[in-house]
Amino acid sequence: MIRLFDISLQLNGFPIKKAKAELDQIVHFSEEEYASFLEIKKKEIVGFHLKNNPFYAELAGNVTAENWGNLPILNKKNLQKPLEERLSKGYSKKSVYLNKTSGSSGTPFVFAKDKYSHALTWASNIMRFGWFGIDFNNSYQARFYGIPMDFIGYKKERFKDFLTHRFRFPVFDLSDEILGKFLQKFKTKKFDYINGYTSSIVLFAKYLEQKNIILKEICPTLKGCFVTSEMLFESDKKLLQKQFGIPIINEYGASELDLIAFENPQGEWQVNAETLFVEILDENNKVLPYGEKGKIVITSLFNKANPFIRYEIGDIGILDEKSTPQKPILKKLIGRTNDVAILPSGKKSPGLTFYYVTKSIIEDDGNVKEFIIKQTKIDSFEIEYIAEKELVSAQIQKIKEAIDLYLEPNLNFTFTRKTVLERTNRGKLKQFKSYL
Repeated sequence: MIRLFDISLQLNGFPIKKAKAELDQIVHFSEEEYASFLEIKKKEIVGFHLKNNPFYAELAGNVTAENWGNLPILNKKNLQKPLEERLSKGYSKKSVYLNKTSGSSGTPFVFAKDKYSHALTWASNIMRFGWFGIDFNNSYQARFYGIPMDFIGYKKERFKDFLTHRFRFPVFDLSDEILGKFLQKFKTKKFDYINGYTSSIVLFAKYLEQKNIILKEICPTLKGCFVTSEMLFESDKKLLQKQFGIPIINEYGASELDLIAFENPQGEWQVNAETLFVEILDENNKVLPYGEKGKIVITSLFNKANPFIRYEIGDIGILDEKSTPQKPILKKLIGRTNDVAILPSGKKSPGLTFYYVTKSIIEDDGNVKEFIIKQTKIDSFEIEYIAEKELVSAQIQKIKEAIDLYLEPNLNFTFTRKTVLERTNRGKLKQFKSYL
């Protein structure tokens, strides 16, 4: 079998063989070896950027890796300046892997990874998907993602799909007619796995439920479904398991970093401790013990082109009490720090609380397919939804009562039925948005 995926990485200057070998070595370290590796890598990456990256050296001032807790917390606003001002000495736009973040946090920026660091990202992906019998060189992927609509961008993406052995289902139109066409593809193509945005895959599962179809029965080659980029709720996971008839694996990543956490075969959300160092911090940037909720701050241990040291990704989470430095487990991902609803009482609540409370009621009868919540004023929210028929007053009353109970009373809601919901230019669905 031609290893086309590995070959394409090598040809593009990403040393995948070397990266796989180093990753394998890190994975097999003893506890003591790993502790030593982590300390060395932390000092190395900080030392490198202090010496070779004027942007980071200015930000850090006189602080060194010896005093890790005093190193600055890097945020997305820091990084919203021309890439040339953030690149390390010895790197240019032509010698690195370049990409930009999706902007779902509201602060998009261009980032760079040196080619070895990017090869390690791929080696990490290959290893984790391999836990479930997926091989990027020959496993066929059903990809639920957006696609650039300009001619060159579209062709480029389709060519990448060919090289990486995947078939793309664009997610901008998810009407029943289009989902029916998706289903036909599963009848005729031997897909090994599904990968893509949670909301789009859930919508496809709802369509299958409506038609009383189990996907594995019409596409027996399927081994697993990997969801990413949006929250996976327990109820949605159960629906996916029921309608697909295959394991549902939850991943959490960021394009500028790597895979951050990936559900292992034991059902734990295992944090990537091979290429990243993940910390949970409180509001004063002090490290919290395992089991406590705080902001997720991540260091990329290998990226020399562009510093991501103690980088505040914009999410809130909890590391499990049973975590160890070598095998941290993400117990819970609570949502983005900027997706917070501020209520008239002064209470702050993660926007996803609204979504979660509303979801449990709104989807009871199977009428509502998707919805999003927007906070327009301190006491006012708009719920936009796609459904076969309008919500009735009894349903609206139930939602208001639940929100009174879980959050606070006297909030105003308007409900608008839509034919299509607004997605980002990459096809992500932002479930809660505050306009305050």
